[in-house]
Amino acid sequence: MSGRLVLAGNVLADLVIEVPALPERGGDVLGTRTETTAGGGFNTLAAAARLGTQAVFAGLHGTGPYGDLVRTALAAEGIATLLPARTDRDTGFTVALVDDGGERTFVTSFGVETDLTAADTRTIAAGLSDGDLLQLSGYALVLPGTGPLLAGLTADLPADVTLCLDPGPLVADIPDEVLAPVLARTDWLSVNAREARLMSGLPEPGAAADALRGRLSPGAGVLVRADKDGCWLAASGGPPVHVPGFPVDAVDSNGAGDAHVGAFLALLGQGHDPLTAARGANAVAAFAVTRRGPATAPNRAELSEFLGEDSLAGLLFGSAQP
Repeated sequence: MSGRLVLAGNVLADLVIEVPALPERGGDVLGTRTETTAGGGFNTLAAAARLGTQAVFAGLHGTGPYGDLVRTALAAEGIATLLPARTDRDTGFTVALVDDGGERTFVTSFGVETDLTAADTRTIAAGLSDGDLLQLSGYALVLPGTGPLLAGLTADLPADVTLCLDPGPLVADIPDEVLAPVLARTDWLSVNAREARLMSGLPEPGAAADALRGRLSPGAGVLVRADKDGCWLAASGGPPVHVPGFPVDAVDSNGAGDAHVGAFLALLGQGHDPLTAARGANAVAAFAVTRRGPATAPNRAELSEFLGEDSLAGLLFGSAQP
């Protein structure tokens, strides 16, 4: 029985605009395609759910067009919500500009997500079960009211709940008094190369992974996501290992990092070792960037087809059909 993935973070609406290139300051550019979808932590939850892991959204969601969009998307993926809808504000949104190279640039406007209360964190804590994997995002930690509450939640987590932190692009803005206790409880830290450099001061991903592991409790591990180059894995008991990626033609990188985190945690919860889970997460992220949209992680059948004769398919699926 695999552990559930519980997200104590934000699921927002994504207003995705494809542009030839970002405009210069004060300039303008014509978008070529626009789409509004669920985003943020939704990408993480969907990636896990599509691999067969039970996923639960334990964040705030509001009343209005964006909140309705988020709940509809969660329900379509079979993802449960732990907290009831708030009736006084709507869910927030992110504007994602995706250029011709597939790179994305974000601007986020929070809504009800800023209104987390101590009662909400008590509900989240009561809703956790033995063996759950709890995912925490830096977007939630950076908010003045929300960050301290979630730091307090993590400090009191039972030992049999695995905590993963993805600090996100705003990592440098998370107050030390919030980030430090969370890192002290974190079992897995997942960052991209930029975030690893900001947190460690080291430009090389492998060295950064090793240094960041030193900021965590004994036995904890670090993943540094390196886009097309795969990731670096610094697990307990050994030096950092480079886990190669899967070469593909990327068309949209929006949500790929979230898909990587969700797949890694799902595969861990299903009993795979960290290296196999990291390889599987690389494959999921590679598949995701070949499709347009924020939530493009594969299901088990699609991942099996993507891997083909690769030995990883046997490790993940054995001889049984996914």
